[in-house]
Amino acid sequence: MRNTLIITILLSLISCKPIRKTELIGVAQGSYYSITYFSDLSEEEQVLISEGIDSIFNAVNKSVSLWDETSVICRVNANDSTVILDEIFIDNFRWAEKAWQLSGGAFDATVAPLVETYGFLKKAEIDITQKTIDSLLQFVGFEKIRIDGNKIIKDDPRVRLDFNAVAQGYTTDLISNFLMKKGIKNHLVDVGGEIMARGTKQGGTPWIVGIEKPAPDKNAERTIQESMPLTDRAVVTSGNYRKYIEDGGRRLSHSIDPRTGLPATHDLLSATVIAPTATQADCLATICMIVGRKKAAEILDTIPDVEYIFLP
Repeated sequence: MRNTLIITILLSLISCKPIRKTELIGVAQGSYYSITYFSDLSEEEQVLISEGIDSIFNAVNKSVSLWDETSVICRVNANDSTVILDEIFIDNFRWAEKAWQLSGGAFDATVAPLVETYGFLKKAEIDITQKTIDSLLQFVGFEKIRIDGNKIIKDDPRVRLDFNAVAQGYTTDLISNFLMKKGIKNHLVDVGGEIMARGTKQGGTPWIVGIEKPAPDKNAERTIQESMPLTDRAVVTSGNYRKYIEDGGRRLSHSIDPRTGLPATHDLLSATVIAPTATQADCLATICMIVGRKKAAEILDTIPDVEYIFLP
């Protein structure tokens, strides 16, 4: 009995590894990413975690990036009849479909032609006339596109998709789920401002996330207006105060209403949504910035386990 006790104690001591804080920072999906986690992993194991995260970014880019002409979404937009939809594309499509239904068409992933015309997708000569907008609205509408098995079906070949309001939140969730599967239960994943917090920081204190104060213009210094503790929740903030173009002295928001083809105009500068997943929070924050304060509150108030903060 005594020998067994001694062996058990020794094994306990051997298996007790120090908990370390690891931070991974880089550039992906046209923005930044910042990942912090606490674990007892060795340096070799941490390298494998980093490589796994890189693989996730690469997989998402190959599926839904509008900047990679070989991606699934670019091939769908180009009407490549040989393209086979992968799981990432189908997931993003289904989330976009739910958001479209929930918002009454205000969130619409077929908005790509309008986004490009306003110069938000790629650098292009801006041609914002009512005639141009009317011509594009003919092939904007999520009811014009659907999935059949692993193939896309379009009612009009000019319909094009843009998952930018889904993909970063979706990527955040993929990385968080990957870390959970690897036993890393305490982590904070931030991909371009789409954040998922799991567990706590070392010592059991919650993660603290800041909400940026709406700025007067895109070049203004970033300051934090509010901070909140976050545990096992996602938070996404969407705003119109930094992403805009100037046309004839007007500021045109990057939030395009696909029902009118025009940039959203209302007094809501920033919407922060706290939800169970970053994908859901990403979609809902985008809806808010299109429909405005009153309608956004009406929509969000119907969804369980979702909170929101509107600024100003």
